[in-house]
Amino acid sequence: MQPNRRPGTYLLWLRSESEGECRIGRLGQLMLTKGYYAYVGSALGPGGLAARIKHHLAPIRRPHWHIDHLRRAVQVSEIWYAEGTQRLEHQWAAKLHRLPESRLALPGFGSSDCRCPAHLFQFRDLPPKRLLSLESETGLHVGKCPDRPRRNEVQAAWTGMA
Repeated sequence: MQPNRRPGTYLLWLRSESEGECRIGRLGQLMLTKGYYAYVGSALGPGGLAARIKHHLAPIRRPHWHIDHLRRAVQVSEIWYAEGTQRLEHQWAAKLHRLPESRLALPGFGSSDCRCPAHLFQFRDLPPKRLLSLESETGLHVGKCPDRPRRNEVQAAWTGMA
């Protein structure tokens, strides 16, 4: 299932295959480690989930959000999303933060407009969806991304949607 222009909440799973420093704009330095990073966001404005996810899969010309800086150093591997008008990103971030295998990646990342400690969490391995038990109005959908999408393959990244 491919997201449409409806609003919703999403979780980007990003894979880091290397270690080192990554500058996140004015927020500071993120010490990358090998493993996975989970970034939670919402897409409640014009274009909904389809537009926001397309942005996150497209090449980065000028970073706008914290996640744009990070995406220069990591690869999007999966996208979990739920359609609906309810803002679930804070609940999802809290659940990710409570998982025993979760580590807060960089305080303030993606949460400059809320009270969450961050919207980015580091994991050694990708946790199973059932561990998160994320609620939504329409259920959770999962999209797998190709290892190295080319510029003109942004829409092709949605093959294998379940």
